[in-house]
Amino acid sequence: MPNLDKFDIGILEALQEDARATNVEIAERVNLSPSPCLRRIRNLEKSGVIRGYRVDIDRKEVGLGLTVFVEIKVGQHSRENAEAQHTALLALPEITACFMISGTADFLAEVVVEDLSAYERFLTEKLLMLPGVADIRSNFAIRAVKTGAPLKLPQR
Repeated sequence: MPNLDKFDIGILEALQEDARATNVEIAERVNLSPSPCLRRIRNLEKSGVIRGYRVDIDRKEVGLGLTVFVEIKVGQHSRENAEAQHTALLALPEITACFMISGTADFLAEVVVEDLSAYERFLTEKLLMLPGVADIRSNFAIRAVKTGAPLKLPQR
């Protein structure tokens, strides 16, 4: 992990707030001149702290009205099964986030699709076909309360 100072933290906070901000705007916000600010941004990108820049899309406005949190339990645990499961989950674009978890399930996946019919197809044609799946439990989101929030970064 890179050693982040107050300027790096300030840059990251500014970019989380507005990833389209210009280098000059970010430099002004963190009290740096533009050249060192741009160098720091490039270093944060190169080191992997900044993984990319994305647009925040309103799911409903593009016809993706159903979010489902899916608990996936794997039958037999082995390194090979885990790797096969990871590879299979990564290949499904309907899964917008996925975590290996402790508890009654092995994975928790966020699935975003058009509607209940689309989820049924995704469940039967893709999820249930994943290698080693023993059980799947679906939890339907009724309303989003908070999504895509910026990370609360530690202050230096």
